[in-house]
Amino acid sequence: MSQFPDQFRIDVGGYVEDLIRFLTTHLTGFFDAVKVVTLTFLYNVELFMGWLPWWVVILAAFLLGWRLLHLPAGITFGLLLFLVGSFGYWDMMILTLSIVLTSVAISLLIGIPVGILMAYSRLTEAVMRPILDAMQTMPSFVYLIPAIMFFGLGKVSALFATVIYALPPVIRLTNLALREVSREMIEAALSFGSSRWQMLRKVQIPQALPTIMAGVNQTTMMALAMVVIASLVGAKGLGMEVLISINRVDIDRGFEAGLSIVILAIIIDRITQGIANRYNFKKEQGHV
Repeated sequence: MSQFPDQFRIDVGGYVEDLIRFLTTHLTGFFDAVKVVTLTFLYNVELFMGWLPWWVVILAAFLLGWRLLHLPAGITFGLLLFLVGSFGYWDMMILTLSIVLTSVAISLLIGIPVGILMAYSRLTEAVMRPILDAMQTMPSFVYLIPAIMFFGLGKVSALFATVIYALPPVIRLTNLALREVSREMIEAALSFGSSRWQMLRKVQIPQALPTIMAGVNQTTMMALAMVVIASLVGAKGLGMEVLISINRVDIDRGFEAGLSIVILAIIIDRITQGIANRYNFKKEQGHV
């Protein structure tokens, strides 16, 4: 009596598996096209990041920290990146950064338009809310299963899983930011004859930009949090080094690779927060 009756069991997983097999069988051309485009984009990002001299990357981090925050922050960022290089993980860090930047770019291209659509359509919001809840609560390892079935092992599967994991924050915060724009400002824009597109581009987005940038920050951090898990399907970089160190119980290697990920996360977090704070300051001063 304590066990749930077997006759009421619903094999949802079997239906999902059938759906994925159907998609992989009948949409092979589509997934191949997505794979080619994504690999080309990622390859160009990696090529550009690898082409940059190490001192240029450190200088860029210093200047961003200085201009967005303050001089001590810029110096700290430069020293932290130099520390990663001294560990011997510079190339690995560049690979990880390339994957994160590519994942964030794809997430923003998808997430911001979806967030705008949710802000304008209650039906879209009602449909997307449970989907976003599922995306945020689903164990991140689960995303690797359809990624492998659609694209096989490799960087594209890692990007696919990372994008799904990192996408919800920018969608939610874009929707929230646009809905919080004051009604008086919207009515004033309409009274001056603004079209819906003009109101969105010149009024709503500028006013919502600080909150949208907070969503960009959260999406970036979640993409970086996936680097170790993404290494399970072939994404090279610092995550792969952590995975190897776990398999070999190599404390030295694991600590240095893990610390490098933490350093990268701190720098990215502070820079994106600095951008968001700058937009917020301009908004408060009336320049946005």
